[in-house]
Amino acid sequence: MGATVVLVGRNRDRCESTLQEIKAKINHLTNENRSISYFVADLSSQASIRKLAKEYANAHQRLDVLINNAGVFLANRTRTIDGIEYTFAVNHLAPFLLTNLLIDVIKTTSPSRIITTSSIAHTGARIEFDDIQFEKRTYSGIKAYGQSKLANILFTKELARRLEGKGVTANCFHPGAVRTNLVAQDNPWYYRLIWTSAGSFFLSPEKGADTAVYLASSSSVGRITGKYFAKRKQIKPSDEADDKEVAGRLWNISDKLTSMERNSYGL
Repeated sequence: MGATVVLVGRNRDRCESTLQEIKAKINHLTNENRSISYFVADLSSQASIRKLAKEYANAHQRLDVLINNAGVFLANRTRTIDGIEYTFAVNHLAPFLLTNLLIDVIKTTSPSRIITTSSIAHTGARIEFDDIQFEKRTYSGIKAYGQSKLANILFTKELARRLEGKGVTANCFHPGAVRTNLVAQDNPWYYRLIWTSAGSFFLSPEKGADTAVYLASSSSVGRITGKYFAKRKQIKPSDEADDKEVAGRLWNISDKLTSMERNSYGL
Protein backbone atom coordinates (compact mmCIF):
# COMPACT_ATOMS: atom_id res chain seq x y z
CA MET A 1 0.00 0.00 0.00
CA GLY A 2 3.05 2.27 -0.06
CA ALA A 3 3.40 2.71 3.69
CA THR A 4 6.65 3.47 5.44
CA VAL A 5 6.96 0.52 7.83
CA VAL A 6 8.97 0.39 11.04
CA LEU A 7 9.33 -3.04 12.66
CA VAL A 8 10.21 -3.81 16.27
CA GLY A 9 11.81 -7.05 17.45
CA ARG A 10 13.97 -8.41 20.26
CA ASN A 11 16.61 -9.99 18.06
CA ARG A 12 18.63 -7.96 15.55
CA ASP A 13 19.37 -10.92 13.27
CA ARG A 14 15.69 -11.88 13.06
CA CYS A 15 14.71 -8.25 12.47
CA GLU A 16 17.24 -8.05 9.64
CA SER A 17 16.11 -11.31 8.02
CA THR A 18 12.47 -10.22 8.25
CA LEU A 19 13.30 -6.88 6.69
CA GLN A 20 15.11 -8.57 3.82
CA GLU A 21 12.23 -11.01 3.31
CA ILE A 22 9.73 -8.16 3.06
CA LYS A 23 11.95 -6.21 0.70
CA ALA A 24 12.31 -9.25 -1.54
CA LYS A 25 8.52 -9.67 -1.72
CA ILE A 26 8.02 -5.97 -2.48
CA ASN A 27 10.67 -6.02 -5.21
CA HIS A 28 8.93 -9.01 -6.74
CA LEU A 29 5.66 -7.06 -6.91
CA THR A 30 6.87 -3.56 -7.78
CA ASN A 31 9.98 -1.65 -8.72
CA GLU A 32 9.13 1.17 -6.31
CA ASN A 33 11.54 1.82 -3.46
CA ARG A 34 9.61 1.43 -0.22
CA SER A 35 10.93 2.48 3.18
CA ILE A 36 11.25 -0.36 5.70
CA SER A 37 13.34 -0.24 8.85
CA TYR A 38 13.42 -1.66 12.36
CA PHE A 39 14.34 -0.98 15.96
CA VAL A 40 15.59 -3.62 18.37
CA ALA A 41 13.70 -3.55 21.67
CA ASP A 42 12.64 -5.96 24.40
CA LEU A 43 9.06 -5.07 25.25
CA SER A 44 9.28 -6.89 28.58
CA SER A 45 11.64 -4.15 29.77
CA GLN A 46 10.27 -0.70 30.50
CA ALA A 47 13.71 0.83 30.04
CA SER A 48 13.89 -0.76 26.59
CA ILE A 49 10.42 0.56 25.73
CA ARG A 50 11.43 4.08 26.77
CA LYS A 51 14.59 3.81 24.69
CA LEU A 52 12.52 2.61 21.72
CA ALA A 53 10.13 5.56 22.00
CA LYS A 54 13.03 8.03 22.08
CA GLU A 55 14.74 6.37 19.13
CA TYR A 56 11.53 6.46 17.12
CA ALA A 57 10.81 10.12 17.93
CA ASN A 58 14.37 11.07 17.00
CA ALA A 59 14.17 9.27 13.66
CA HIS A 60 10.58 10.04 12.59
CA GLN A 61 8.36 13.10 12.71
CA ARG A 62 5.08 11.24 12.20
CA LEU A 63 3.27 8.07 13.19
CA ASP A 64 0.06 7.48 11.28
CA VAL A 65 -0.61 4.00 12.62
CA LEU A 66 0.70 2.27 15.74
CA ILE A 67 -0.02 -1.47 15.86
CA ASN A 68 0.57 -3.03 19.28
CA ASN A 69 0.94 -6.69 18.42
CA ALA A 70 3.67 -8.25 20.61
CA GLY A 71 2.35 -10.94 22.93
CA VAL A 72 3.32 -13.96 25.01
CA PHE A 73 1.71 -17.01 26.59
CA LEU A 74 3.60 -18.54 29.51
CA ALA A 75 2.57 -21.72 31.31
CA ASN A 76 4.69 -20.87 34.35
CA ARG A 77 4.77 -17.61 36.28
CA THR A 78 7.77 -15.51 35.29
CA ARG A 79 8.81 -12.00 36.27
CA THR A 80 10.33 -9.36 34.02
CA ILE A 81 13.49 -7.42 34.77
CA ASP A 82 11.15 -4.84 36.37
CA GLY A 83 9.74 -7.50 38.71
CA ILE A 84 6.33 -7.60 37.01
CA GLU A 85 4.45 -10.75 36.03
CA TYR A 86 5.62 -11.37 32.47
CA THR A 87 2.32 -11.94 30.64
CA PHE A 88 0.71 -8.81 32.08
CA ALA A 89 3.87 -6.81 31.44
CA VAL A 90 4.29 -7.72 27.77
CA ASN A 91 0.67 -8.10 26.69
CA HIS A 92 -0.75 -5.06 28.46
CA LEU A 93 1.78 -2.76 30.10
CA ALA A 94 4.05 -2.67 27.04
CA PRO A 95 1.38 -1.29 24.68
CA PHE A 96 0.10 0.98 27.46
CA LEU A 97 3.55 2.48 28.04
CA LEU A 98 4.66 2.67 24.41
CA THR A 99 1.40 4.26 23.30
CA ASN A 100 1.63 6.91 26.04
CA LEU A 101 5.25 7.65 25.20
CA LEU A 102 4.46 8.08 21.49
CA ILE A 103 1.12 9.84 21.89
CA ASP A 104 2.43 13.33 21.11
CA VAL A 105 3.80 12.33 17.71
CA ILE A 106 0.63 10.31 17.06
CA LYS A 107 -1.58 13.32 17.83
CA THR A 108 0.63 15.57 15.72
CA THR A 109 0.08 13.22 12.77
CA SER A 110 -3.72 13.11 13.11
CA PRO A 111 -5.85 11.70 11.69
CA SER A 112 -4.01 8.67 13.05
CA ARG A 113 -4.84 5.25 14.43
CA ILE A 114 -3.84 2.99 17.33
CA ILE A 115 -4.56 -0.72 16.98
CA THR A 116 -4.02 -3.37 19.65
CA THR A 117 -4.19 -7.13 19.22
CA SER A 118 -6.58 -8.68 21.74
CA SER A 119 -8.20 -12.12 21.67
CA ILE A 120 -11.42 -14.02 22.17
CA ALA A 121 -9.56 -15.40 25.20
CA HIS A 122 -10.76 -12.29 27.05
CA THR A 123 -14.21 -13.89 27.32
CA GLY A 124 -14.85 -15.03 30.88
CA ALA A 125 -11.75 -13.26 32.20
CA ARG A 126 -11.71 -10.66 34.95
CA ILE A 127 -9.17 -8.10 36.10
CA GLU A 128 -8.31 -9.37 39.56
CA PHE A 129 -7.32 -6.05 41.10
CA ASP A 130 -6.45 -7.62 44.46
CA ASP A 131 -3.96 -9.98 42.80
CA ILE A 132 -3.35 -8.73 39.28
CA GLN A 133 0.12 -10.33 39.12
CA PHE A 134 -0.78 -13.74 40.61
CA GLU A 135 1.24 -13.14 43.77
CA LYS A 136 -1.40 -14.61 46.09
CA ARG A 137 -3.36 -17.12 43.99
CA THR A 138 -2.09 -20.11 42.06
CA TYR A 139 -0.75 -19.01 38.70
CA SER A 140 -2.56 -20.16 35.56
CA GLY A 141 -1.13 -19.38 32.13
CA ILE A 142 -4.61 -19.46 30.62
CA LYS A 143 -6.03 -17.08 33.24
CA ALA A 144 -3.03 -14.75 32.96
CA TYR A 145 -3.37 -14.65 29.18
CA GLY A 146 -7.14 -14.09 29.33
CA GLN A 147 -6.72 -11.27 31.86
CA SER A 148 -4.11 -9.59 29.65
CA LYS A 149 -6.32 -9.82 26.56
CA LEU A 150 -9.23 -8.35 28.53
CA ALA A 151 -6.85 -5.56 29.57
CA ASN A 152 -6.15 -4.87 25.88
CA ILE A 153 -9.83 -4.13 25.26
CA LEU A 154 -10.27 -2.06 28.42
CA PHE A 155 -7.12 -0.09 27.52
CA THR A 156 -8.48 0.53 24.01
CA LYS A 157 -11.82 1.78 25.28
CA GLU A 158 -10.30 4.10 27.88
CA LEU A 159 -7.73 5.30 25.36
CA ALA A 160 -10.50 6.12 22.87
CA ARG A 161 -12.33 8.08 25.56
CA ARG A 162 -9.22 10.09 26.46
CA LEU A 163 -8.45 10.79 22.79
CA GLU A 164 -11.96 11.94 21.90
CA GLY A 165 -11.78 15.00 19.65
CA LYS A 166 -8.02 14.65 19.13
CA GLY A 167 -8.21 13.08 15.65
CA VAL A 168 -6.84 9.74 16.88
CA THR A 169 -8.83 6.52 16.88
CA ALA A 170 -8.14 3.45 19.03
CA ASN A 171 -9.48 -0.01 18.20
CA CYS A 172 -8.58 -3.62 18.99
CA PHE A 173 -9.24 -6.97 17.37
CA HIS A 174 -9.25 -10.75 17.67
CA PRO A 175 -7.01 -12.21 14.93
CA GLY A 176 -8.24 -15.79 15.27
CA ALA A 177 -6.06 -18.79 16.08
CA VAL A 178 -2.89 -18.03 14.13
CA ARG A 179 0.02 -20.30 13.29
CA THR A 180 2.78 -18.50 15.24
CA ASN A 181 5.24 -19.49 17.96
CA LEU A 182 3.12 -17.85 20.71
CA VAL A 183 3.04 -21.06 22.76
CA ALA A 184 5.94 -22.90 21.17
CA GLN A 185 8.67 -20.98 23.01
CA ASP A 186 9.57 -20.96 26.71
CA ASN A 187 6.88 -23.47 27.70
CA PRO A 188 6.84 -27.15 28.79
CA TRP A 189 7.09 -29.72 26.02
CA TYR A 190 3.45 -30.80 26.28
CA TYR A 191 2.25 -27.23 25.63
CA ARG A 192 4.51 -27.06 22.59
CA LEU A 193 3.27 -30.45 21.37
CA ILE A 194 -0.41 -29.48 21.62
CA TRP A 195 0.19 -26.12 19.94
CA THR A 196 2.24 -27.62 17.13
CA SER A 197 -0.29 -30.42 16.56
CA ALA A 198 -3.18 -27.97 16.35
CA GLY A 199 -1.21 -25.59 14.15
CA SER A 200 -2.33 -27.20 10.90
CA PHE A 201 -5.87 -26.03 11.65
CA PHE A 202 -4.83 -22.44 12.44
CA LEU A 203 -4.78 -19.40 10.19
CA SER A 204 -1.62 -18.36 8.40
CA PRO A 205 0.05 -15.22 9.80
CA GLU A 206 -1.03 -13.37 6.63
CA LYS A 207 -4.70 -14.22 7.20
CA GLY A 208 -4.38 -13.53 10.92
CA ALA A 209 -3.09 -10.05 10.11
CA ASP A 210 -6.00 -9.23 7.79
CA THR A 211 -8.14 -7.38 10.35
CA ALA A 212 -5.12 -5.43 11.61
CA VAL A 213 -4.33 -4.26 8.07
CA TYR A 214 -8.02 -3.42 7.57
CA LEU A 215 -8.12 -1.32 10.74
CA ALA A 216 -4.87 0.37 9.77
CA SER A 217 -5.84 1.29 6.22
CA SER A 218 -9.56 1.19 5.45
CA SER A 219 -11.40 4.49 5.06
CA SER A 220 -14.58 2.80 6.31
CA VAL A 221 -13.19 2.67 9.87
CA GLY A 222 -11.50 6.07 9.81
CA ARG A 223 -13.96 7.58 12.30
CA ILE A 224 -14.70 4.47 14.37
CA THR A 225 -13.02 4.30 17.76
CA GLY A 226 -13.14 2.30 20.98
CA LYS A 227 -14.39 -0.86 19.27
CA TYR A 228 -13.48 -4.55 19.20
CA PHE A 229 -13.29 -6.32 15.84
CA ALA A 230 -13.04 -9.82 14.41
CA LYS A 231 -12.99 -10.72 10.71
CA ARG A 232 -13.25 -7.00 9.85
CA LYS A 233 -16.54 -6.64 11.74
CA GLN A 234 -17.37 -4.91 14.99
CA ILE A 235 -18.40 -7.42 17.62
CA LYS A 236 -19.48 -6.99 21.22
CA PRO A 237 -16.85 -8.01 23.75
CA SER A 238 -17.68 -9.40 27.18
CA ASP A 239 -19.62 -7.28 29.67
CA GLU A 240 -16.46 -6.94 31.75
CA ALA A 241 -14.64 -5.45 28.73
CA ASP A 242 -17.39 -2.81 28.43
CA ASP A 243 -17.17 -1.69 32.07
CA LYS A 244 -16.00 1.95 32.17
CA GLU A 245 -15.23 1.81 35.88
CA VAL A 246 -13.00 -1.23 35.42
CA ALA A 247 -11.27 0.45 32.47
CA GLY A 248 -10.53 3.59 34.50
CA ARG A 249 -9.26 1.60 37.46
CA LEU A 250 -6.99 -0.48 35.22
CA TRP A 251 -5.60 2.70 33.65
CA ASN A 252 -4.70 4.10 37.06
CA ILE A 253 -2.93 0.89 38.10
CA SER A 254 -1.09 0.77 34.76
CA ASP A 255 0.00 4.39 35.37
CA LYS A 256 1.59 3.37 38.65
CA LEU A 257 3.22 0.19 37.34
CA THR A 258 4.87 2.12 34.48
CA SER A 259 5.58 5.31 36.49
CA MET A 260 3.70 7.31 33.86
CA GLU A 261 1.98 9.36 36.57
CA ARG A 262 5.37 10.88 37.47
CA ASN A 263 5.95 12.12 33.92
CA SER A 264 4.52 15.10 32.08
CA TYR A 265 3.81 13.18 28.87
CA GLY A 266 1.15 10.61 28.21
CA LEU A 267 -2.61 10.78 28.56
